[in-house]
Amino acid sequence: MSRQVFHVESGYGYGVVGADLHVFADRGPVYLLAEYRSTALPAGRRVPPGQPSRLLNSRYEVVDFTGREHERAALAGWRDTDEELSVLWLHGPGGQGKSRLAAQVATESAAAGWKVVTATHGPGTLVPSPGSHDVRPGPGARGLLLIVDYADRWPLTHLTWLLGNKLLDLPLPTRVLLLARSASAWPAVRGALEGGERWAETRDLALEPVDEGREAMFRTARDCFAARYGLRDPGAVEPPGPLDGPEFGLVLALHMAALVAVDAYTRADDLTPPRDMAGLSAYLLHREAAHWRRRYENHREGLDHPTPPGELRRAVFTAVLTGATPHADGVAALGRLGFGTESAGRLLDDHRACYPPGEPGAVLEPLYPDRLAEDFLALTLPGHPVGGEPGEPWARDAVRGLLARDPAGAAPGYAGRALTFLAAAATPRRWPHVAGVLAELLGADPALAVDAGGAALGALAEVELAAPVLEAVAGTLPELGQLDLDAGIAPFAERLSTVRLAAARTPRERALVLQELGFRLARAGRREEALTASRRAVEELRQTADPGADPAGLAAALGQLAEQAGRTGRRAESVRAAREAVALHRRLTRADPVMYEPELAVSLSQLGQGLLRQRRGREALATMERAVGTFQRLAASEPSEYEPALAISLGNLGALLWSHRRWADGRQAVERAVDILRQRMARGPAGGGLGRALTVEESDLAALLSNLAVMRWSAGQRPQGVAAAEESARICRRAAEVNPAAFEPELARVLHDLSRFLPESGRWRDGLNAGDEAVTLYRRRLAQTAEDTTGPRPYEAELARSLRRSAWSRIHAGHEPAVARAAADEAIGYYRRLVGVRSSWFRDGLRDALKARQAAEDRAAGIPVEPAPRTWMAEEHWAVLLNQDEIWQDAQNNRYRLDSMSPAYCGNVARFVLRQADEIVHLLVEHLGIAPDALGLRQEERATVWLERQPLLVALRRRARGLDARPAHCHCGYPVQPDWHHEHCYPGIVVD
Repeated sequence: MSRQVFHVESGYGYGVVGADLHVFADRGPVYLLAEYRSTALPAGRRVPPGQPSRLLNSRYEVVDFTGREHERAALAGWRDTDEELSVLWLHGPGGQGKSRLAAQVATESAAAGWKVVTATHGPGTLVPSPGSHDVRPGPGARGLLLIVDYADRWPLTHLTWLLGNKLLDLPLPTRVLLLARSASAWPAVRGALEGGERWAETRDLALEPVDEGREAMFRTARDCFAARYGLRDPGAVEPPGPLDGPEFGLVLALHMAALVAVDAYTRADDLTPPRDMAGLSAYLLHREAAHWRRRYENHREGLDHPTPPGELRRAVFTAVLTGATPHADGVAALGRLGFGTESAGRLLDDHRACYPPGEPGAVLEPLYPDRLAEDFLALTLPGHPVGGEPGEPWARDAVRGLLARDPAGAAPGYAGRALTFLAAAATPRRWPHVAGVLAELLGADPALAVDAGGAALGALAEVELAAPVLEAVAGTLPELGQLDLDAGIAPFAERLSTVRLAAARTPRERALVLQELGFRLARAGRREEALTASRRAVEELRQTADPGADPAGLAAALGQLAEQAGRTGRRAESVRAAREAVALHRRLTRADPVMYEPELAVSLSQLGQGLLRQRRGREALATMERAVGTFQRLAASEPSEYEPALAISLGNLGALLWSHRRWADGRQAVERAVDILRQRMARGPAGGGLGRALTVEESDLAALLSNLAVMRWSAGQRPQGVAAAEESARICRRAAEVNPAAFEPELARVLHDLSRFLPESGRWRDGLNAGDEAVTLYRRRLAQTAEDTTGPRPYEAELARSLRRSAWSRIHAGHEPAVARAAADEAIGYYRRLVGVRSSWFRDGLRDALKARQAAEDRAAGIPVEPAPRTWMAEEHWAVLLNQDEIWQDAQNNRYRLDSMSPAYCGNVARFVLRQADEIVHLLVEHLGIAPDALGLRQEERATVWLERQPLLVALRRRARGLDARPAHCHCGYPVQPDWHHEHCYPGIVVD
């Protein structure tokens, strides 16, 4: 039973039953849900003859649906699959019939027993009626279908909130149909789904131009329009001209041609209907203007319509840019054009009489369909070539006024819609003169494009704006990127790079353009394209007559290449580029240390990360220590400039120290890095010239917390370890919702860690859920990478590892043995390929996956399976025990001082440990993510020989001989002090 209580002081109340309601405290609902109801005009009802364009509104479904058999079958097949949750992105240019097709699918689905719900983005558009909307499927419902129009114009965060609504948690087949003009935003949305809390199958479907059946589609539309006009012989109406041109590939173009042909025929004024899209739009808009004029003229005969057509045109123009909005906002918008409160109210009343709102309380209902509204903007703005439509001299000022900032400097809330409509009209094959309006607008206020949001930036990328305008907008882009904008900045950066490359005269200039493009593409998660741009930048600098003429530029380009190659799994390429960058920066630093020492530290940090990815731990440690030392010195004098880089390099160093068994040092380095980042974030965004190489934001804090979680867990601080991991997962999830391609990998990594920690903390179900989500993320990431038989594919090893973990978790939880067997089988398949590529790295993983499969089969057969070891984990037990010589901890967590244990018992313990030598080395290598040589295990050396050298085994053997566990002096002669380690003997030695 659901109960909602509404208490509305004034204005508008809205609620939903069976779903979440996301609300901005100052702006109302983020989106609105309502049960789908057909808004088709009843058969026989006519539309006022002065406004024929209203018959084109897809909401009214005037034209019988025809054609699109292939798409209808594809959508029906998608709806009726066995998937629990599936999301489909239906895209096509404006006028291609997306909304009408969706309405047809909605009607057919409702008739087939599906609950159909629509989502509208926020108040201010066409909103559902006030009150409470019950969106729960009734008894016997086959499933739920959620339809989202204009999905590409939603901010990504708002769309991901919708896709996380509990409405989609129903135990019924659930489908989400997203409608959009293009597929450019789909990768980000798909990534958000794949990185979200619930898994969803994803598909996309493009509406291709109408090719065959244009004549039939025209005839159907003609007959339907003729019926609304009361025309008895529609066959007498001929097409206005040939329908085989490319612009008549739009469904809307065919409908417009049919409507204009019928309207012109019934008017019997010997008017020849226009033959192209521009002319058809001009005809229909001329009819709108004539209707305004007649209403005004009839005012003298008692009609309550005192608004002259010129003023009404301003209201219609405003409505296109603002969209339907509450009355107070409508008054404010018209106030920007000079209308007082009283005159604005009157104008809104007369506008509402001509264009009734879809819902009570709304004003400024825009023209429909959108493409006609865009044409209205273009024809109202001066400068187009259509004869008889000179445009209005006030229109340019109106655009400026409507998009002017308020006294506080804020852009209007409808800026995104306004710029998107202007940009759609301004595309090269439509109304190029509108590009001039945009150029003027953005030339005066280039930051408006950024304030309008990512969708507007992406739309502007399709407009042929002059280079100075593009550069002005580029100057307002967040230097280090911004999660909400990065997906929209990327296409804008591509457009800008095309202009810049055409104007560049030197390889250095072209390289800088490509580096900027690579950075923006990487921020948007388009890593392969970012790598290509970075490679091209390096190639430009190498192809000069004197490749050594610009060592600083080449070093910077190589540094970016190293970073992008590392992120895409090209480890060898990353290390090669970083080594060369380090060599160049060293040479430059000798000549000018003030200028280039920070860049050298960055290069060293990048090289250290590359070496670590190659599991060359000792080289990586030495390299990273040099980088950290430089950043520490620089940050001491200029903390605001260099603390961000210090934090990140400390985090990397901490991970390296940990992998070299310097547990306390590694944990302290990461804790210090976390403290620095928390302080930086509390003070506001980080800046500094090193930002492009080492960007600091929440995602970096998440990565550090993920590492700190492992370190604290391993040190026996279980609650603190779980808390750090869960905080990291929360941050990663928020970042992945906005930019999944960039931040899902880190989310998957921390989820894998939680899948290990949570079961050990008694939270088996939470651990299984975390592991399943990690598997889903890695599986989807792997599916998006290119096949590569020469080496491990990105995320392949991570997926195999997570599948192994999932299998063992289910086996030890005592249920779902079939699911465990399937996970183990999938892991085995990946490991067998990986072993064939690089046997030494993945052989142990394959062996463990085979054991998991056998254990799953035993569990299914009722054969007892040994319980999961509670403490025999590399990071929780052996990592601590092997590196000290004071205590022994047994499998029951009992601790004993070695010097209090009998010699015989110490001998037994030593033999017990040595019998597990192979397993211990495997655990350390696997869970610390390092190569055996990082442990000090020499090539071809047996694990038992290595283990005998460790402090614990040395101490046990001393006690077995009756000696003290710890000698009074190290074998090199130094006295043994508290917290002593043999490595401590050397730092004080100075050799001249």
